[in-house]
Amino acid sequence: MVKIKSFIKSEIVLVISFVLAVASMLVVPPNKEYINYIDFKTLALLFCLMAVVAGVNALGVFDLCAKKLLAKTSSLKGLGLTLSLLCFFSSMVITNDVALITFVPFSIVALKMSSNEKAIIPLVVVETVAANLGSMLTPIGNPQNLYLFSFFEMGAGEFIKAILPYAVLSLVLVVISSLFLGKGKIKNTSERTEKSGFDYKKLSVYGVLFIISLLTVFRVIPYYITFAITVICVLIFDRKTVKKVDYSLLFTFVFLFVFIGNLGEIPVINSFLKSIVTGNEVIVGVAASQVFSNVPAALLLSGFTNNSTDLLVGVNLGGLGTLIASMASLISFKFIAKENVKTGKYILAFTLINIVFLAANLLLYIIIR
Repeated sequence: MVKIKSFIKSEIVLVISFVLAVASMLVVPPNKEYINYIDFKTLALLFCLMAVVAGVNALGVFDLCAKKLLAKTSSLKGLGLTLSLLCFFSSMVITNDVALITFVPFSIVALKMSSNEKAIIPLVVVETVAANLGSMLTPIGNPQNLYLFSFFEMGAGEFIKAILPYAVLSLVLVVISSLFLGKGKIKNTSERTEKSGFDYKKLSVYGVLFIISLLTVFRVIPYYITFAITVICVLIFDRKTVKKVDYSLLFTFVFLFVFIGNLGEIPVINSFLKSIVTGNEVIVGVAASQVFSNVPAALLLSGFTNNSTDLLVGVNLGGLGTLIASMASLISFKFIAKENVKTGKYILAFTLINIVFLAANLLLYIIIR
């Protein structure tokens, strides 16, 4: 029973998506059309990208890069700015989840070593916001972007044009926020750059797989070829990586595909959702994300609108707000919960700064719409 409760607590989004899928099956019994609900391209690309990023991260590449960049940092402001920008820009390539998994623990260690524990909460909050907002600028930055880019067959120019204004504003806000961490000093971190070598064979393999995955994202190589190549290469060169893929996210997608597909088969609900979503994609995307998280919100709403750019903006800005608005935010919270800090204080600080960022971006949306 304890294990079940622990699983539900740690995988609440997965559990909810499963319950929704099962409930929808009671209304629309399983049939041969179910197979058409599943977007296999998105699932395959998610697996490939997660495997590549997990493999590279396990080699210590991101950790070493962070340590070398911070080796010359001596002030708290410098540390905060560097780490916040690392989260912002790296999340565009390695996803917001991996950016936080990589840099938040490093930030906590650096602050504790230099007796700047008071800055842990504000820095982790800014890093989390930076990762969520930086990731929105590329199709591979987060799961909802990858799905929407594929589902609506968006062009790269169309995608970037829709998101760029909000990314620029968010970058400015991240820089300003990181400068309010205080005037403390940071110990020289060069002593923590002891690891200097990689398994370059594996690194080269992952580099090639990443390029192939990108080509698939931009519809140059069929997804099933990329999936097959990735699985074969990982099994041959780095079998442990298979265990590091976030399968709970993949199953969450599957359950939501079933739930959304079944909703589409219920005329009353279909018409109702279309009437709410159409013309209000940004606001509904933001609101739905606060309750369901932005990945499920993207999957749910995509079936009831053709306005891909507004929905893209809505679910990405929707990652701001509550702690569950973005699943990546829960990663930071888990790290914070392990430290000797008040989680209530963290949630308060997190909510306040998220509201500020969200309000600023929504104001920009009103101005440029």
